[in-house]
Amino acid sequence: MTITVEKLSRSFGDIQAVKGIDLHVERGETFGFLGPNGAGKSTTIKMLCTLLRPTSGRAWINGYDIEREASQVRQGIGIVFQDPTLDEYLTAEQNLYYHCMIYHTPRKTRAARIRDVLQLVGLDERR
Repeated sequence: MTITVEKLSRSFGDIQAVKGIDLHVERGETFGFLGPNGAGKSTTIKMLCTLLRPTSGRAWINGYDIEREASQVRQGIGIVFQDPTLDEYLTAEQNLYYHCMIYHTPRKTRAARIRDVLQLVGLDERR
């Protein structure tokens, strides 16, 4: 995976959370975001994962533009959130369906993938 970022910024009203960062990470390199609370680490990662639009600047993940080709970006990355992303009012099957929709899993394969995941984690009997 390659990551290229050019002058990426994000503001929330008058607060500039990310201030025109540039970086390039080649396939096989290890890169980390370090800094104090409020430095813009989480905001930057959310933009790179297409969960938050930048105010300005551009970024590409594996050659895909994070704004113009968000679906392709999402198909090539995995995200582990700090907080749970499950809706406690939905069943496991419904939560998986919801995430399939967000990540544009093709309709043809959705049901089979959900079934496989439920079976993998031992929840196939408790849909």
